[in-house]
Amino acid sequence: MRFQDFIERGTVRKGERDIQLAKSLIKMSENQIKSMQSLGLTDVTASTIMATYYEALREIVEAICAKSGYKVYSHEAFTYFLKELGEDVIAEKFDRFRKIRNGINYYGKQIDKESVKTNKEDIVKIIGSLKSKFLSDV
Repeated sequence: MRFQDFIERGTVRKGERDIQLAKSLIKMSENQIKSMQSLGLTDVTASTIMATYYEALREIVEAICAKSGYKVYSHEAFTYFLKELGEDVIAEKFDRFRKIRNGINYYGKQIDKESVKTNKEDIVKIIGSLKSKFLSDV
């Protein structure tokens, strides 16, 4: 599958670059991270923290899409967008985080604290990398 396939199916639309939306998404992502940093990691909060860190990462990828003139209606499409940018390793990690989040949100799966700790550290690094490579001028 390719990012172009999502455009052809209509789950991604090409339009005008939206820098204001990109800025807003960056701010939302930052706020998500800040709010989760103030929440202690426990067995009760682990799933919520993981899902929210994924959302913060998704918002950064969506900001890059908005800056590039894409409106994305499929979380899976973000994986292929990252691959198109040459970010294959990040794309694979993003897809893994997406599947974890889907398990939490749609199937009630729980995640252990240690996995969340490792994943959130990885997500913060990925967010930093993507922001510096693709959003430094926003």
